[in-house]
Formats: sequence, C-alpha cells, structure tokens
Amino acid sequence: MDEKWKIEYYKTINKKSPIKEFVDGLDVKAQNKIFEVLDLLKEFGMSLGMPHSKKVTGTSLWELRILGGDNIRIFYIAKTGKTFLLLHGFQKKKQKTDKKEIRVALDRFSDYGSRTQN
Repeated sequence: MDEKWKIEYYKTINKKSPIKEFVDGLDVKAQNKIFEVLDLLKEFGMSLGMPHSKKVTGTSLWELRILGGDNIRIFYIAKTGKTFLLLHGFQKKKQKTDKKEIRVALDRFSDYGSRTQN
C-alpha cells in the first residue's frame, strides 16, 4: 500500500500556527469533523475530490471543505514529499468565498516560500 500523505501546519516566523489556533478554538464536534476530513486527505491525497476537496480557481490553493452547520474551509497546498501545508482556516458565512480569505492564504504561502528557500 502506498505511503500516506503528511499534514504540516503553516507557522509564522515566530513559530505560531494560526491554522492550529483556529482549529483549537473550535468546539470539539467541529474539530472532530476537521480531523476526519484530514484523515481522508492523508489517505487519498490529490485524488480526494468533491465534496471534501476542491481547487481554488486561478490560484495554487486547494480548499478542504468541512460541511455541515459549521461550514469550515481550510486552504492548503501540496508540497513535494507527499506533504500538504495547511495555510488558513475560516468559517464560511456566504455562498462565495471572501477574497480576503484567499488573500490571507496566498500571503502565508508567499511568506512560507520566502523563508524555506533560504
């Protein structure tokens, strides 16, 4: 059987993880849903599709979709070495994803890239 994918949480230059803090701040039921979908992501990798995962049009981001009353989204990218980097999590309140949420994820991706290339 193929090796499972790994999950990595984005960390700021100060070693804080806003995505981990977001998940830790949710209720236990929502956290469990997130961990169930993360397990699917680790198992199926890039072949995980709808309704759990979706490419964000026009970006290098993917959107992990935790459905239900909480409507949670987590933006991530695939790295080499079968690793996903979780960049940004939020609760989706509208039908269309707010551009500022995408911008936060892209900024974190840019920050991560600039620090890992050195």
